Amino acid sequence: MGGHSKVDRAALIASARSAAKNSYSPYSNYAVGAALLFDDGVVVTGTNIENASYGLALCAETVAVSKAMADGVRGGLIAVAVTGPSDSGDGGPITPCGRCRQVLNELAQLGDTDPNILCVGASETCEVRLSDLLPHAFGPAHLS
Repeated sequence: MGGHSKVDRAALIASARSAAKNSYSPYSNYAVGAALLFDDGVVVTGTNIENASYGLALCAETVAVSKAMADGVRGGLIAVAVTGPSDSGDGGPITPCGRCRQVLNELAQLGDTDPNILCVGASETCEVRLSDLLPHAFGPAHLS
C-alpha cells in the first residue's frame, strides 16, 4: 500500500469499519471508524469515544491522529478512510467534522502531504483531498 497510486481503498475502508466496532457511542449510537494510511504502509486506526459530558467526546479521526502522534508517526499521511454506521441516516458518505479536518491537517502539514480522504457511506464513497475539505488551512507554518 505504498504510494498514492497504490492505495488499497478496500483494505483501508475495512480497517476503518473494524475500528468502528470498538466505538464507545452509547449516547448517539453512531459508531465511526477512521483509518490513516502512511506512505510506508502503516495504518493507524481510531474510533469515536463519547462522554456523558457530551462536549468531551472524541471523534474517530482525532483518536487515530493522537495514536499516530503518540507513536512518533509524524509524516507521510497519504490517505484517510472515515466510516459511519451503514444503517442510519441516508446512507450517504460521512465527512470529517471541522475539528477533525484541522487535526488531520496538522499531521498532513508535518509531512507536507495532502491526503486523499475516503468518505464512506452505505451506498457510496466519495474521495476528496484534505485541502478541498479545509481550504486555506491554518497550520504550523503560520506560527514560524
